[in-house]
Amino acid sequence: MKNRSPSLCALAVATVACTSAHAQSSVTLYGIVDVGLNYQSNASGGRLVAMTSGVNQGSRFGFVGAEDLGGDLKAVFRLENGFDITNGKLGQGGLLFGRQAYVGLSSRYGTLTFGRQYDSLIDFVSQYSVSNQWGGYISAHPGDLDNFNYSFRSNNSVKFTSVNYNGLSFGGLYSFGGTAGDETRNQIWSLGTAYTHGPFSIGVGYLNARNPNTSLFGGNSSTTATAAAANASSPVYRGYLSAHSYQDIGVGASYTIGNATFGATYSNITFRGMGDTTSGPNAAHYTGKETFNNAEANFSYQITPTWMAGIAYDYTKSGSNNVNEGAIYHQAEASTHYFLSKTTDVYLSVIYQHASGTDSTNTPAVAAINVLAPSSSDSIKVVRVGLRHKF
Repeated sequence: MKNRSPSLCALAVATVACTSAHAQSSVTLYGIVDVGLNYQSNASGGRLVAMTSGVNQGSRFGFVGAEDLGGDLKAVFRLENGFDITNGKLGQGGLLFGRQAYVGLSSRYGTLTFGRQYDSLIDFVSQYSVSNQWGGYISAHPGDLDNFNYSFRSNNSVKFTSVNYNGLSFGGLYSFGGTAGDETRNQIWSLGTAYTHGPFSIGVGYLNARNPNTSLFGGNSSTTATAAAANASSPVYRGYLSAHSYQDIGVGASYTIGNATFGATYSNITFRGMGDTTSGPNAAHYTGKETFNNAEANFSYQITPTWMAGIAYDYTKSGSNNVNEGAIYHQAEASTHYFLSKTTDVYLSVIYQHASGTDSTNTPAVAAINVLAPSSSDSIKVVRVGLRHKF
């Protein structure tokens, strides 16, 4: 057996070293665990105290990674799972990586990704809503009808998000419907942009989904969504799932003065072409369109470095249609967080909602806090005490 040449060994070591230097990569495991007790004054007719998971932020774990390909080009990926800490079940309808799952390329101009992703309206506008700051999903707009609280993702999507150009960023997403012979069926597309200058920030976004009952609302399922089923449960809009398309226009802004932050959002949501039973059920025999207008105002204050508090008010109104006069929802919330460390905090949230008029099910509107069981009356109060840990 011959000894290897020292020069050959040195060349092999150098080659490995160069390859390692050229293709530096990293993978990070991260997560959030959120648990607490909810008190509901009326949950389908009675009081309810229950332990629930992920109210302030959805409990999750994920992997995010990047590999340097050279020339300012990187390969990137994210796999993010949602789960219920109270029983260990998977979230998002049982999907393994139901929150996000994508891979793509990042350059000096922006990032191009492919997979299950958040739309551009979420990327550029939702951050201004308290549901994504300190309020949690119970403070989302009724039924999260404008998707500001990340309830629905876009499958089979390609997305581009620019880098930040002196405070300006922008992006867009397109989701392929995947229906043979009809390229527009089940398609989703969105655009968004945001600008930040000093203490002021603003974002604008647009989302359009064809056959939303199966494309957008039906995406949180481990099986293929069908038009025969109602794939959204909130009485605020589940009666409008026969819509041929769903359109969502949103804007949000914030301004910070010292320890105080003022914020606001507005969204206009339209269910168009109702009566298309190839899209979803239509028990009330709606036709035409239904439009919602939603406005939120919020305020938060950092009392000390470890203690903050906030309040918010939200107004939602649906228009009259060919069946009824529509509904109005008033919602108010107050929350406070105390941080035990940089990664652990305890919080208290109180929320009240009052409904009037006739909702999408063509019955008297009932209070319906996002995700929670609807009230059997026109009002509901919810108190949440929780613990959140990030890693």
